Amino acid sequence: MDDYDGPDEWVSALDDHGYAATSSPVGPDADDETVRAYREAADAADIAIAEVGAWGYNPLSTDAETRREAVAACKRHLRLADDIGARCCVNIAGSRGDLWDGPHPDNFSPETVDLVVETVQEIIDDVDPDTASYSLEPMPWVVPDGPGSYRRLVDRIDRDAFSVHFDPVNMIASPRRYADTAGFVREFVDELGDRIECVHCKDIALRDDLTVHLDEVIPGEGALDYHALITALDGLDRDIPLLVEHLDTAAEYERAADHVRSVADGAGVDLRP
Repeated sequence: MDDYDGPDEWVSALDDHGYAATSSPVGPDADDETVRAYREAADAADIAIAEVGAWGYNPLSTDAETRREAVAACKRHLRLADDIGARCCVNIAGSRGDLWDGPHPDNFSPETVDLVVETVQEIIDDVDPDTASYSLEPMPWVVPDGPGSYRRLVDRIDRDAFSVHFDPVNMIASPRRYADTAGFVREFVDELGDRIECVHCKDIALRDDLTVHLDEVIPGEGALDYHALITALDGLDRDIPLLVEHLDTAAEYERAADHVRSVADGAGVDLRP
């Protein structure tokens, strides 16, 4: 999106591009007055602040100090989400490896899953948000990595303030799942739709290089069935923010948003505004 200086320019920039949902415009270091000003501007313009991203922190780190700092950072971001009126604060579960969002053989171990549950419970219980929720973005190499593992986390964490973050591309990690993206997104929404607070819109392409190569691409240039995704979400009969991400230029974001809108138009689904 365009650069902006203050809430009024922020709202104007969103309006210029036809966006009615966005990530938080400020981070947890913003002062109370600034946070309040953006919240009031969003409310007045009917803009959904979909998420506060706590990216870059590893709550599963095997280094005790790194883990402590990561959990504290997630709490700060959840407090911001509550203060600014965001739907959720979101991070990935983390990793047992050196890279905060990387693969590791222990990421799927029962002990790691136990730690994920305990960590999310601690974050939510310590902050005790009034309206915002804490959520985990799915990943291909740590839980949650599919509707079954996400449902088990929801049940085990057992907190009303734990919500579901839906990023289908991050979970399409095999040729079998890639072959039926429509079935996959419908299965996920059927299983967890009542807890979904935000959706990331990307796309994915399977290359023909051995062994398996799956690449994230701009919406409309891959195999994700956006008709199935949009109609499944529309069946929930409540507004859920859709955010495009990981693109380099405003033009790419426009192209991605145009694709999502065109599919919605073809399906007879009204996306605000």
